Order: sequence, then C-alpha cells, then structure tokens
Amino acid sequence: MIKSKKIAGLLIAFALMGSTSVFAQTQQLPQQQQTVEIDVSDAELSKFADAYQRIRMVNQKAQQEMAKKVEDSGFDIQRFNEIHQAALDPNTESDATEEEKKKHKAVVAEIESMQGKFQKEMEDAISNQGLEVARYEKIAMALQTDTELQQRLQKLMQG
Repeated sequence: MIKSKKIAGLLIAFALMGSTSVFAQTQQLPQQQQTVEIDVSDAELSKFADAYQRIRMVNQKAQQEMAKKVEDSGFDIQRFNEIHQAALDPNTESDATEEEKKKHKAVVAEIESMQGKFQKEMEDAISNQGLEVARYEKIAMALQTDTELQQRLQKLMQG
C-alpha cells in the first residue's frame, strides 16, 4: 500500500477545520509553489475527476465520523477547534482547562487512530479509477497553477 502523508495530513485538517475536499484544500496552499507542467489526457483527467468525487465522499464520511467523536466526548465542535488551534500554535494562549486539554488530547488520539482507515479508502478511491496515488497528487499539484487544466476538469465535472 502506498503511504501518502500529503493526503493523510489533509484528512485531519478536513475533520478539524471543516474543509470539504482535497481540491479546495490544495488550492489554498501558498502560490509560491513552482508550476507543475504535465500532460494529462482527457481519459486520465476523467479518471482523476471520478477519483476526486470519491475522495470527497470519503472526506465527508470522515468529517461526520470525526465530528461525532468530538461531540461524543462532550465537546462543542467550535470549542474543540479553538482548543485545537491553540494547541497547534505555540504563540497562542489557551483558555482551556486542564480537563479540556486532557479531553482534547484523547479525542485527537482517537481521530488520528481513524486516519489509517480513511487513508486506505482514499487510496482505494484513486487506484480503483486506474490511477496511482503519486500520479493523482501530481495532477492535483498541476491543477493549482494550470488554468487550462482547471477549465478542462471543470468542464468534465459539470458534464
């Protein structure tokens, strides 16, 4: 099984910050990244579009399951996110109680333990379309800067 830290890293961000898709997440990355120029056939772009849609469904399911874990722990999603943001940023003072910090840590551990399952589902969504994960990521990177490729993908997804 191919391990893709990029996809796995995005997954936790989806759950905790409410992102809805890999594509939306990758488009928000800093634009200083170098342009990735690749040739993508219409057939391959169609496979990418199908995999992308399946990944969105996996992400939605992951978000729901992770949100349920947060809520089942007694946290309000917004409060959990505030504590999580403070935990990620050493310059931010947290007003979380010791009990909240403990509970937050436990929920994060549970969410992280779920990641492997969702990671596999995303990888399967890609490979079931006949793409390799590395190729999917390369196309996703190219989509960040290649407007012509973006337009082709949009047309495919609307059609």
